[in-house]
Amino acid sequence: MTQSIAKAKNLRISPQKLRLVADKIRGQGILNATDWLKFSTKKAATLVEKTLKSAIANAEQKNLDIDDMCVAEIYVDKGMVLKRMRPRARGRGAKILKLSSHLTIILAHLDQMNKNLKKRSGT
Repeated sequence: MTQSIAKAKNLRISPQKLRLVADKIRGQGILNATDWLKFSTKKAATLVEKTLKSAIANAEQKNLDIDDMCVAEIYVDKGMVLKRMRPRARGRGAKILKLSSHLTIILAHLDQMNKNLKKRSGT
């Protein structure tokens, strides 16, 4: 296979915030994705950038040509939830849910990605 995979688990950021950044780089080339992540002001961008660099290093380890690769798939899953309590009025308590995420990035060659798109569209 000409794919490279990198995963980051239990990232202390909510999946919703992480998906905003992941949607921006899905389908882009590696250079465009790293440039966008480098200049983004979101906290999630630094976490995605680290994982993307790990996927690039995995591709180099497999002796794949990085210049022709793009972010074929990137998805965010829900991780574990830390449950906390906060005191409220009249002796009650309110739940605080501290969410975490799992991030997976799959890099593939542009020609392989184009073949997969043609299979999905049926042409």
